[in-house]
Amino acid sequence: MHRLLVINGPNLDILGVREPKIYGSTTLAEIRTCLENLASCHSVALDFFQTNYEGAAVDKLHEARGKLDCIIINPASFTPYGMAVRSALVASDVPAILVHISNIYARHDGPDRQRDIFAPEVVGQICGLGVYGYVAAFHAALRHLGAGLRSLKDL
Repeated sequence: MHRLLVINGPNLDILGVREPKIYGSTTLAEIRTCLENLASCHSVALDFFQTNYEGAAVDKLHEARGKLDCIIINPASFTPYGMAVRSALVASDVPAILVHISNIYARHDGPDRQRDIFAPEVVGQICGLGVYGYVAAFHAALRHLGAGLRSLKDL
């Protein structure tokens, strides 16, 4: 059984009410339920975590080392400068898939919105697909682990 961690950064606890024009109206609880259903269908053990505190994210990533097969991370506002979280992700030595709900590279609402210190450290990145990015990341994680679709012929 594969073991996945989904880790969510600051302000994602208010997803669904926070800037719905950018992030949509789906809540983090709804995303969690969707991923738990997917995990159940694919015999995957899923740990779902959200924090507004950098130290809690670091601690969670430290716990991952040697215990998980893949991490799905939405660092949220840790994205441009969360060096401690980035370092913990690298130190976990667990492959990771990065998720951004919005297309951060198309954002023009602040000078740091397009800066992503996590992107060079992950297996892949899903950006701008809204909350569906979590579903895509789940399938990408399975594929990376050799348990998911390997080609379009498998559809």
